[in-house]
Amino acid sequence: MRTFVAFLLFSSFALHGQAPKRPRITGIGHVAFGVTDMAKARDFYTGLLGYEEAFQLINPDGKLRLAFFKVNDAQFIELFPNVKPASDKLQHFAFTTDDAKGMRAYLASRGVRVPPSVRKGRIGDWSFIVDDPDRHGVEFRQYAAGSETMRVMGKHLGNRRISTRLRHVGILCGNLEASLRFYRDILGFREAWRGSNSGTELSWVNLQVPDGEDYIELMLYKKLPPPKERTSHHHVCLEVPDVEQAAALLKESPGRKGYKRAIETRVGTNRRRQLNLFDPDGTRIELMEPQTIDGKPAPPSTAPPPKRTRP
Repeated sequence: MRTFVAFLLFSSFALHGQAPKRPRITGIGHVAFGVTDMAKARDFYTGLLGYEEAFQLINPDGKLRLAFFKVNDAQFIELFPNVKPASDKLQHFAFTTDDAKGMRAYLASRGVRVPPSVRKGRIGDWSFIVDDPDRHGVEFRQYAAGSETMRVMGKHLGNRRISTRLRHVGILCGNLEASLRFYRDILGFREAWRGSNSGTELSWVNLQVPDGEDYIELMLYKKLPPPKERTSHHHVCLEVPDVEQAAALLKESPGRKGYKRAIETRVGTNRRRQLNLFDPDGTRIELMEPQTIDGKPAPPSTAPPPKRTRP
């Protein structure tokens, strides 16, 4: 059905020569992960990281469908409970736009498979989801007046939050050329940096949203790991002004007793200080400073990407 709808819209735009312009993509709105135990997840995201649970979605049977942990007024971490332990914990991620309907029409005009319509979801925002070349769910969301998102504007912004900015989302990428066609050529993302662990083969490509500063980190592999091994690869980056100070706050956090891993800082390949944390299911939460250790930009890698693989 999605293929047929996209074909009809693409054919209509091509026939009349009136392809729509791309609406603005202003940033990362949320990242959604699955968790196997919501109580333990709350101990991590609220107890350790300090993010308040702003609202929930409840199923008709009274069970929790989805919990929203607020980073700032425009960004959330969403948690789906009761997922299978061996599953890929990344459910989807979302970009904010000021025109969801226009975005759907634009993507259809570029041959992207789109859903039949833009829905006003249960929390009251306009949104739809498409698949990227690696079958990651990519949501486009327009915040709407009267929605749950707007209802909690200015609320649940406690001073215990370890970071007030979700800066990037790291996703596995098995075909760099296909991902660049989707994110760069169609969506208008700008390449910001390339990095390599080995110096001989490209490891990451960072692509910045066209109308903001947030970015995605394409993590390149010759062979993508199976879903049960992706928890430390798929990740979010929370920006902090001082990683050492963040580490000290974490060690004094109410959730520190339940967190058994070491809290250690290091300098990454991009020459920025960072600290990796892991939720109870192994999903990686990266804290990173916005600047390099000496204020000078890290030179991008010129290494070739891994041999093309299928997702």
